[in-house]
Amino acid sequence: MAEVLSIVSGKGGVGKTTTTANLGTALAAMGYKVLLIDGDAGLRNLDIALGMQEQVVYHFLDIMEHHCPPENAVITDEKHGGLRFLSAPQDVSGAEIDKARFKQMVDGFRPYYDYIMIDCAAGIDDGFAMAAGAADRAIIVATPELISARDADRVAARLEAYGVTEVFLLINRIRVDMIKKGDMIDIDTIINIVAVPLIGAVPEDAGVITSNITGTPVVLQPKTRAGKAYLNIAKRVTGRKVPIAREEKRGFGRLFRRK
Repeated sequence: MAEVLSIVSGKGGVGKTTTTANLGTALAAMGYKVLLIDGDAGLRNLDIALGMQEQVVYHFLDIMEHHCPPENAVITDEKHGGLRFLSAPQDVSGAEIDKARFKQMVDGFRPYYDYIMIDCAAGIDDGFAMAAGAADRAIIVATPELISARDADRVAARLEAYGVTEVFLLINRIRVDMIKKGDMIDIDTIINIVAVPLIGAVPEDAGVITSNITGTPVVLQPKTRAGKAYLNIAKRVTGRKVPIAREEKRGFGRLFRRK
């Protein structure tokens, strides 16, 4: 029976879709059955990050409105047979989607997968409500900026209101040199602001830009810094204890609880 994880953020452009693509790909490469759902109705991009944009014919709303059976809308990754993808519609917004029916659809997929990951729309509006309402756990993606950290704290509070109590923080685009110079806030500061456990930190890596252009998640290149970080985070998602990389050491493992 699948566990449903929503990948969320307060601020847009922090790498949430990239994170979803990489964690899903890593879990599939580890032998798990994974379904990735693009939950960003109207602004879908997960298909591009996965290199599947040419294969999209149907989307999750087609399933919900009985325009096609689920097997027609779900796309199989040609590189990893255990990875499946379900696109979002482009011509509607999250406000137009029935949240209860979306959750019902997601629950219908649970018996067939180990993990279902939803790439949530940025912010705390309708798209967030849709993804949070279907989730067992959530990962908040933030960058080492005060604005991003503050937004992430608001997201954590909203997740708690939706009953999602197992929430983790992933800090993206870490640059140790800028942190040392005081040009980026450090990991401990972000954790203190957001007040949820850190599941990992991903260093800034030019390879991520290339991977998004080619549709080949960087986690498939484990020798890259970002690829290794995403692989380690995917292992932690499964409950495995993984040594912390140098960029992650400060602050990792301090399990704060919201007040």
